[in-house]
Amino acid sequence: MNWIALALILLTFGCQKQEVKPELFQVDPATAGAISGSVRFRGQPDQTVLIDMDQDPDCKKLYKDGRRPNQLIVVGQGGSLANVFVYVKSGLGKKAFPSSPASIAIDQKGCWFQPRVIGMQTGQSLEVTNSDPVTHNIHPQAQVNREWNQSQAPEEQPIRRRFAQPEIMIPVKCNVHKWMRAWIGVVGHPYFAVTGADGNFEMKNLPPGPYTLVAWHEKLGTREQTITLGSTVSSKLEFLFEGQ
Repeated sequence: MNWIALALILLTFGCQKQEVKPELFQVDPATAGAISGSVRFRGQPDQTVLIDMDQDPDCKKLYKDGRRPNQLIVVGQGGSLANVFVYVKSGLGKKAFPSSPASIAIDQKGCWFQPRVIGMQTGQSLEVTNSDPVTHNIHPQAQVNREWNQSQAPEEQPIRRRFAQPEIMIPVKCNVHKWMRAWIGVVGHPYFAVTGADGNFEMKNLPPGPYTLVAWHEKLGTREQTITLGSTVSSKLEFLFEGQ
């Protein structure tokens, strides 16, 4: 091997950048705390809009009168507000957390995405199923992550995908059925929740420190609060959304 060839090899290896994976942060269980709370709605929610499914007879016959409520604002007992994505916006610095091995599921059932709002970590698996007797199409319209668009026939195998970067929120649509909508919140840590019918949320195993939390709703916007979590403390927050 001549000196020129050797120099080229050394130059090539010298220019190659080795991928350095960040060290994963381990929460100390002896000092970890928790944040829980509720999301409430005050006022009169908009009248329920009925979705007409005339576009697809197979969808229409799934409902008694061929229509179903859109339910953009789902309010329960005591003003509890469902389908709100609550997450830690800041306070974790550059800490890197392992992705959960559990899959996050979204089903196409009743010609509807169920659930309507989901949260997940970067690198976590999203599993999409189709429980309907019709072909659907799931199309997450990501801006930061890679946008993708895939059809799924009845009883077809689940679609599995991941999102590499945090992104709040990713709108999801079905190109076959225009009324089908969902939202995906992707964060780089495990501290998030989606409220159910009771409007409650909980985030466990947080290291002590100051945090900013955000509650997001697809129609009502966002609410933000700051909190300082003490060692082994369980703190509570309430987010309030208002309507006319």
